[in-house]
Amino acid sequence: MSALSLSSVIAWLEEIAPLELAEEWDNVGLLVGDRAAAAERVMTCLTVTPATAAEAIERRADLIVVHHPLPFRPLAQVTTDATTGRLLWDLIGARVAVFSAHTAFDSARTGINQQLAEKLGLTHISPLLPRPASGKHPELGSGRRGVFDRPLPLAGFAECVKSTLATTLVSLIGEDARPVQRIAIACGSGGTFLAAARDSGCECLITGEANFHACLEAEACGMGLVLAGHFAS
Repeated sequence: MSALSLSSVIAWLEEIAPLELAEEWDNVGLLVGDRAAAAERVMTCLTVTPATAAEAIERRADLIVVHHPLPFRPLAQVTTDATTGRLLWDLIGARVAVFSAHTAFDSARTGINQQLAEKLGLTHISPLLPRPASGKHPELGSGRRGVFDRPLPLAGFAECVKSTLATTLVSLIGEDARPVQRIAIACGSGGTFLAAARDSGCECLITGEANFHACLEAEACGMGLVLAGHFAS
């Protein structure tokens, strides 16, 4: 029986999360590796860290399927002088490939934003930022928006998010008693989706984290903002 090739695994992953759905600034796809190599042992993780890289090498993984890209930004050199270079050097030396779908999986039909919307019990779910109709997947796009069957106080909704994501800490921007029913979702660091959420008629945006200015903008425009943490979201 012939070994499964890396290119076959990648083709399957790209069916789940078409790379054309990734944000323009992202770095997705096969980031390290030889497409013709075998991929019989696959490891998954959220982020490649020294610990996860060491585990992949120790367990002789052929491929790491990781959410956050490595590298994320272009490198002028790959040396052990910095963490990213050292991780890449070690993985390449051990012939461990790296594949990331990142924002392509965030926006995929069964991706993270869709899963969050469904877990929270939203209905009428649709992309927050639809892709141009000329694309191969015109029904998809970045983020999600949906509707609760009844309004909830913002503080009560934040507790719902906390319980659903099984996290211990959720930060809230906005008036506790303000009712929310139309909800926007942008997992990870999604503060830049605030304007799209507001313009689409949503009363609250759930994301992992947002910078100080996004929080001020949410407060100024009367939008609820629920920050569930990057990992949890």
